[in-house]
Amino acid sequence: MHTRTLGQGLQVSAVGLGCMGMSQSYGPNPGDRDDMIGVIRYAVEQGVTFFDTAEVYGPYVNEELVGEALAPVRDQVVIATKFGWNIQDGKMLGTNSRPEQIRRVADESLGRLGIDVIDLFYQHRVDPDVPIEDVAGAVGELVQAGKVRHFGLSEAGAATIRRAHAVHPVTAVQSEYSLWTRDPEPEVLPTCAELGIGFVPFSPLGKGFLTGTVTTSTEFTAGDIRARVPRFEADNLTANEALVNYVRSLAEPKGCTPGQVALAWLLAQQPWIVPIPGTRRRTRIDENNAATQVALSADEIAGLNALAARIGVQGDRYNPAGMSMVGL
Repeated sequence: MHTRTLGQGLQVSAVGLGCMGMSQSYGPNPGDRDDMIGVIRYAVEQGVTFFDTAEVYGPYVNEELVGEALAPVRDQVVIATKFGWNIQDGKMLGTNSRPEQIRRVADESLGRLGIDVIDLFYQHRVDPDVPIEDVAGAVGELVQAGKVRHFGLSEAGAATIRRAHAVHPVTAVQSEYSLWTRDPEPEVLPTCAELGIGFVPFSPLGKGFLTGTVTTSTEFTAGDIRARVPRFEADNLTANEALVNYVRSLAEPKGCTPGQVALAWLLAQQPWIVPIPGTRRRTRIDENNAATQVALSADEIAGLNALAARIGVQGDRYNPAGMSMVGL
């Protein structure tokens, strides 16, 4: 596994692992917790050193899972988690990034993860009621206290990134980014390049769409978030199939999968981009990691960009409530 460097010199594997789906969001949760621990440890064996979780996943149980899985190899890995939600009785009730809340969540996340310091602590969504300067200052105090190593933002807009970075250095910005989600390109990625901030795409495979395994005949099971995402409605999937068909046409002569081409495209964008595809399967760990060996020519990258620009993507990536919380 190759390594890459995010902001502030944080070195991680070129492909990380998003752990959310091991506890929620993609249909029935795995019945065997030990199997998910095994998948995480298998990822470490294959060279993955960057693991992503959050207090709200579950809530709470995903941090516990990740912490237990990585305990034997704690000194070999980078663990990222997140704060910023108001969680009451197991339900997410809007945002809360008040400094006292950030401090409380940090202590609780440290306990659930079973670690002494959080490697990367993201604000999960920008809180419109709390100045980002106060958020950055609170995380900076946690860094000084030795409880956090690095500060990150998730789904933040360029102006917010700049304001936060002026108070405390931002190591990474995490947002959805893939061949069919290009939102960060006009402003966020140039801002990261200018300020020396790493970028961490989540859902780099389009929540499975770019693997070529999701079609208009796919029936999502209960609890699968894609059943509520406009982009996955049948009419929109039909319109979006041209993109994944083109990705497949590039993959076949290379002897690789569409998902590997999609990850290779991301990796080719900038050396400080580190995607975190999620999975529950060891075979997908191998497949995703092998994307680092897939070479795309300049013409192939240009062809992908041109097609995506020409056909566009039908349907939003969140429902209206979710879309209202990104890019702030």
